[in-house]
This record gives sequence, structure tokens and C-alpha cells, in this order.
Amino acid sequence: MPILENWQQWTSFLGQNVAQAEQSGMTNQVIQKAAVQIGEYLANNVDPKNEQERVLSDLWGVASENEKEALANCVVKLVQNKNLQ
Repeated sequence: MPILENWQQWTSFLGQNVAQAEQSGMTNQVIQKAAVQIGEYLANNVDPKNEQERVLSDLWGVASENEKEALANCVVKLVQNKNLQ
């Protein structure tokens, strides 16, 4: 996936999709659950393409389920805040 090769493009892409989900009426809880599922998919199927993704992958690999939810929530907040700027 070329979008994964650049951290700025990846977070911008995620931010746009989170904003679109919010505009469609998805609750934060649903968005966060989707973020956990996406994180799980990426961890199992995609090799990190840059340093930031490697850090997230390493953290995901050692995290408990609650920590994965917290990490996914932090990523959602990160892209929401970037989208507001």
C-alpha cells in the first residue's frame, strides 16, 4: 500500500476517513472499535514502512487488549486533531 509509506499521508488519510465516519453519524465508540480492528489487521498483514509505523507495530505487539484499545484511541485522537489544524 503506497499510502502506508509516508507517515504524513497515512495520518492525513486516516483523519479524512475518521471525519467522514463522524459526519456519517458513527459514534466515537464505533470508530474506536474499527481502529482496533484496523490495527489488528495491519499488525498481522502489513510490514511497517517507516519509523513511526515500526514504533506502533512494536507497541501493538506487546500490548494487552486494553492497551491496544488505548493505543487505537490515541491514534484516532491524533488524526482528529491533525484534521482540525
